Amino acid sequence: MKTSLRVAAVAGAILVMLSTTGCDKLMARDQLNKGVGAYKNNQFEQAIDHFKRAVTLDPSFKIAKLYLAKAYSEQYIPGLDSPENLQNANLAIEQFQAVLDMDPKNVNSIKGIAMLDLGMKKFEDAKAYFHKATDLDPNDPEAYYSVGVIDWTQAYQPRMEERAKLGLQPDEPLKDKKLCAKLRDDGGAVIQDGLDNLNKAISLRDDYDDAMAYVNLLYREKADRECDMPEQRAEDLKTANEWVDKTMAAKKAKEAKQAGPNGITLDTPK
Repeated sequence: MKTSLRVAAVAGAILVMLSTTGCDKLMARDQLNKGVGAYKNNQFEQAIDHFKRAVTLDPSFKIAKLYLAKAYSEQYIPGLDSPENLQNANLAIEQFQAVLDMDPKNVNSIKGIAMLDLGMKKFEDAKAYFHKATDLDPNDPEAYYSVGVIDWTQAYQPRMEERAKLGLQPDEPLKDKKLCAKLRDDGGAVIQDGLDNLNKAISLRDDYDDAMAYVNLLYREKADRECDMPEQRAEDLKTANEWVDKTMAAKKAKEAKQAGPNGITLDTPK
C-alpha cells in the first residue's frame, strides 16, 4: 500500500513537472511572438525584453535566442567604441554563440558574429567566420564579398598611412621603389585573396555591382604598389578602369529591370 502511494506521488510530481514545462513553452512562444512584433516595428529594446523572457522560460528555444542576438545587433553601431555599444555587440555574439552551441551549422549565427567582428574592426576574426559561412554554404555570394571588402580594407589602410607620411596628394602615385616593393610584399597576398573572393561572388551573382566596384579598388591597390613595375602598373590601372565600366553597366541593367513599361521605377521584390 505504501509502495503504491509512493508511486502515485512520484507520478503526480512528474505530471505537474510536465504540465509546468508545457506551460512555460507556451508562454515562451507568446513572448517570442510579442518580441517579433516589436522587432518589426523597430522597437528593439522592447523586443529584447520579450526575447529574454522567452529564453528564460524555455532555455532550449533556439529561434528566440537567434532573435535576441539579432535585436542586440540592431542596437550596435559599427565603429563606435563606447562601453554601452560594445556591450550590445558582445551580448549579441553571446546569443549567436548560444545558438551555435545547439546548432553548429547555423549559418545565420556564423554570419551574425562575422558582421559584429567586422564592425569592431576584428578583421581576422571576421574573415574566419565568413570563411566558415562559405564552407557551409559555398553558393552564398555575400560571404565571399564580405571577405573581399575586408581584404581591401587591410590593404588600403597601411598604404594610405605610408602615403600620408610622404605628404602625397590623392592622385599622386608612389615613387619610392623600395617602399612600393615592401607594400607589395606585405599586402600582395591580401590583395589576391580579395580578388579571388570577389570574383567568386560575381560568379555566383553576375550583376553584383558592389563586388565589381571593390575589384576595381583592389586593382588600384595593386597598381599603386608597382612604381618599380611601370608596365604592370599600367596594365592593372587599365583593368581597374574596365571594372568601373562593368560596375556602371551592372547598375544600369539593374535600374532597367526595376523600371516599368513607362519608365517608372518599381519596388524591388523582397
